[in-house]
Amino acid sequence: MPVRGSLRRHRFIGTAVALTAAVALAATLSACADDGPPKKAYTVPGSLCGIAVEPALVKAVLPGGDSLTSATQKPNGGTIRCNLFVDDKLVLSLAQAWWSEGKATAAVSPAYPGTKDGTMSEDERFIYSGQAGVGRTVPSCKTSEHPEQDLYIAVETRDTGIDDPEAIEKLLTAYTKAVEGSPACR
Repeated sequence: MPVRGSLRRHRFIGTAVALTAAVALAATLSACADDGPPKKAYTVPGSLCGIAVEPALVKAVLPGGDSLTSATQKPNGGTIRCNLFVDDKLVLSLAQAWWSEGKATAAVSPAYPGTKDGTMSEDERFIYSGQAGVGRTVPSCKTSEHPEQDLYIAVETRDTGIDDPEAIEKLLTAYTKAVEGSPACR
């Protein structure tokens, strides 16, 4: 075989390999561009289990997914839990729980494991971490059903990879204020 024919074939194969590699690289790079966090294709309602809350604050602590549903749960006589599900997986729980009157937030927070090593607010009403938080409603939040108890709010993410103390703090304080203005405190 002449050298010239061999060189042409070698150049053709080299060009084909380089072109294939370039196409593969471009496909890989375009796939990587979509590797960001999953999109939040659902809409968060303005009221969760009867409590008005800013949807953007809730969405900030939720993972990506296609659908969002909620369900109210009453595990005992003093707790109401609003559970949020993304694509049928429990991802967030917002709870209202009555505790013995006069307990400090620091005494209540160990019941919510995600608050361990959390940050305490200056007024000592809130403890929060990147995954959970506990807040005490104002002392005037009383009901005849719970005369010697104080109402606490808990926000807990559920194995979602969320770790955002600022977002948890914002949701916790807003949800606590919303509960204070709701029938739960009258």
